[in-house]
Amino acid sequence: MIEWINKQHESWEGVFRSSFFRNEENSSEFTVYIENSSLTDYAEKCVESFNNLPDSLISDICRGIIKYAEKGGINEEFELPELGNVLDILQYCWFNTVYVSVPEKMDSVRYIVEGEGDWGESIGFIIENNQLAYVGIYYLEY
Repeated sequence: MIEWINKQHESWEGVFRSSFFRNEENSSEFTVYIENSSLTDYAEKCVESFNNLPDSLISDICRGIIKYAEKGGINEEFELPELGNVLDILQYCWFNTVYVSVPEKMDSVRYIVEGEGDWGESIGFIIENNQLAYVGIYYLEY
């Protein structure tokens, strides 16, 4: 699933295809980073989780993104239009990176997904044990 493209140091970089989310070029190609080369199997497990998020969880992620988009950001000209459903927020933001860190337990999954919105703020969400743990702008501090 992951093609490892940069293995020069202990931290590795790879690419994979997202089954649902899109990047800033409206492509399904995402980057994944691991802190330690021994985490390749764990990273595969995280990418599998990411590519199999249930619709209800994706909707929860979108509801969280909407809260931040409504607040606005650096792009003062952006005004969130009325959305037909929560998934419509994905027309105004994108994701492109998954960060996998050393897990507390190898039988669980925990990863951070990073992106940006048209309102000019970075946005991210954290999945922990296939549940939404956080969505917002402080995802790297969580």
